[in-house]
Amino acid sequence: MFPTAGAPTTFLDLPTLAFVAIALAGLLGLFLVICWVQERDVRPLAWWGSAYLIGAGAMALWLTPQQRIPVPPEVPEAMTLLACGVIWSGIRLFHGRELRPLGAFAGALAWPVLCQMPDAGQGTHARITLGALLVAAYTFVIAWELWRERRKSLYSRAAAVIVPCLHAAIFLMPLAMQRYMPDAVAAKWLTVFVLESMIYAVGAAFIVLLMVKDQHLHVYRRAATIDHLTGLPNRRAFLQGAAELCARQGRRREAVTLLMFDLDHFKSINDRFGHATGDEALRVFADVLNTGMRATDIIGRLGGEEFAAIVPGDIEVAEKIAERIRSGFEQMGETIVGHAVGGTVSIGAACVRERVVDLEALINRADTALYAAKRGGRNRMCAAPEAPPAVVAPAVVPLPKRASAARQGGTAAAPVG
Repeated sequence: MFPTAGAPTTFLDLPTLAFVAIALAGLLGLFLVICWVQERDVRPLAWWGSAYLIGAGAMALWLTPQQRIPVPPEVPEAMTLLACGVIWSGIRLFHGRELRPLGAFAGALAWPVLCQMPDAGQGTHARITLGALLVAAYTFVIAWELWRERRKSLYSRAAAVIVPCLHAAIFLMPLAMQRYMPDAVAAKWLTVFVLESMIYAVGAAFIVLLMVKDQHLHVYRRAATIDHLTGLPNRRAFLQGAAELCARQGRRREAVTLLMFDLDHFKSINDRFGHATGDEALRVFADVLNTGMRATDIIGRLGGEEFAAIVPGDIEVAEKIAERIRSGFEQMGETIVGHAVGGTVSIGAACVRERVVDLEALINRADTALYAAKRGGRNRMCAAPEAPPAVVAPAVVPLPKRASAARQGGTAAAPVG
């Protein structure tokens, strides 16, 4: 995409560097395709590998003399833009977004038309400017797709944005060279451009694999901490989040309240309507719980039909939340998958205001209040009495020996003097 007027005199042999760059791009493309064959569920690897192979083919056609292969220069240049579009499509596919084929192929389809313009067809500078701007536009779009993705680690996200931006800078560099540098100096910089392109190709491949690894870690972490039926945090994740919230509230000397939820007559729902309806009742309640809680609250499924939530605040705050959940499930659980289930939930609450919170004791108190709600008629909330603050036992002061002896004898000792 960046033709030169003559053979430059450089400190490195440019044809050799170009051959190494083509071979490197091709090998990296094959490597990514092989990774896709082993990880068929990660389809973007095939897109990215194809982009590398297309780029290698474009460089090979671009550097091959037309006497050997009579290919118009617009073809390898359009292939370069196609490689950029394929990378962009792979990024969108990787993050679960809709593919846009028109955007991916727009640059490659428009390039032959743009080259017919008088300015682009007559001058090398105009052609370089147009090609570099199109590649940079694709690259900044790729960087934006990576930046707005929040589901991976910070270091991977930052590196995935920095590398495409460097790529754009590399392709924009010839514009400054053509405008501000003499042709002799600009020609020497073409070698630097090829070297930077090689470094970028290797770095981008590592970033791609890092993104795939981050996605796998996210999937495994989610599988280990999320209940597969309801999509809520499981018992392990809830207890971990609850402990962190209790520690934070304890440092602030602020109250924290634990809510225990138990679906009423859940065994009867399974017996009357089947386990599929029972599972759907659990999902319905999970949706009500998830939408009815605040962003600062921690929720989870402890197992079976038991759920829990821990909220920063006292019993008054928890009562409002519990009533919202209770009434919401009473409405949503009236009919489930066409069956008149009439689902309700009983709730137990316990509050604590201590610097060091005993989470197990707090759960036991809320569980006791939950069973009190069930004995009281179900479909209601009961709150456990707030635990009194820990009382420090007073120090024992020993009595004087004479007073002690007198008490043993049953008479009071007379004061001395």
